[in-house]
Amino acid sequence: MISQKIKQLVESPSSGVIRKMFEEGAQLKAKYGEDKVFDFSIGNPDLDPPKKVLEAIKQIQAEENHLCHGYMPNAGYKETREAMAKKTSLEQGVEIGFENVVMAVGAAGALNSILKAILNENDEVIVPCPYFVEYDHYIHNHGGEIIRAKTKDDFSLDAQEIEKLLKPNTAAVLINSPNNPTGRIYSEKEIKELVEVLKAHGKKTGRYPFLICDEPYRAITYGGKAVTSVFPLYEYSVVATSFAKNLSLPGERIGYLCVNPACPEAKDFLAAAIFATRILGYVNAPAFFQRVIARSWDAVCDYSLYEKRRNEICEVMDYAGLKYCVPEGAFYLFVKVPDGWNDDDMAFINHLKKYNILCAPGSGFAGKGWFRISYCCSEKTILNSKEAFKKAVQEK
Repeated sequence: MISQKIKQLVESPSSGVIRKMFEEGAQLKAKYGEDKVFDFSIGNPDLDPPKKVLEAIKQIQAEENHLCHGYMPNAGYKETREAMAKKTSLEQGVEIGFENVVMAVGAAGALNSILKAILNENDEVIVPCPYFVEYDHYIHNHGGEIIRAKTKDDFSLDAQEIEKLLKPNTAAVLINSPNNPTGRIYSEKEIKELVEVLKAHGKKTGRYPFLICDEPYRAITYGGKAVTSVFPLYEYSVVATSFAKNLSLPGERIGYLCVNPACPEAKDFLAAAIFATRILGYVNAPAFFQRVIARSWDAVCDYSLYEKRRNEICEVMDYAGLKYCVPEGAFYLFVKVPDGWNDDDMAFINHLKKYNILCAPGSGFAGKGWFRISYCCSEKTILNSKEAFKKAVQEK
């Protein structure tokens, strides 16, 4: 007999809805033809990995080093950790040693290792809404409770709302910038306001919540926007990231976590995160792609096609008469359910299916009344969806 808790989650209407739609899209394409199905369900990058990554793959597969497929330290190869420390040093503007890095099975593995390392039973993690659909499960995996914080009307951070939610058992605040599903990049002003709140809380209670920054989309930004570096601002900060989105390698499951070297608890945190990596069953990040990333993490990438697609999908929404949040990064468009649907996003995305349009419901992201379009798909899909969206909005 399976766990009743898992059974309830599996049978929940919102559970795995994005993956289910992705699979449903494949069935619809087989039935109606790929050009007649408009699949915006999943964030599966369709740009090819950069040439430097492909060359590194070829070089490494041709090498025949003894024990190249064997175990390594749970934290990963030293040379890979050194490369990730260099990368993060450039991003954060502070000097970082390899010992502050733990290689992970994607950003998801990094987040689970972080949460396993810091959470006591019933500790709370504050997450601004809307947020990546799996955060609930990651936090619950390790005995924590997710506390949802309201954001402002434009989905920017509201430090005052977060301040109201802080308690002595608040273990962390988890932010995602650029955000999935809104594409919002939290400004330096917003981050500084949040940091002030966290510092004041830590001074009052003696427990400084970790600021966990989930950053797999960090490099994908538009209009000269940049993601704020948190390490210079707050000692209790940690980054979780991967190469799934920026290098188009989601299936290779390669990422890492890096804790601020200024964190007073850095040594204990790292020991706990490494131990968590082992006992959660990952053991270590994939050996082959640790070597690939060590040689190609700085590959030059052109994300202008994503920006072009963003502009095109916004034009489609304008034509259909739909309101949306203009993305500043990542490759998602968060769209308001049209008037007359009582903010029932699940009903509206089911309505869209009649027109062979597949999108993700906002409720799954704690964004009721909205739906998410993933525009990392072909331009043909975006442009050809124009009339289908128009009809879907006009008809009910």
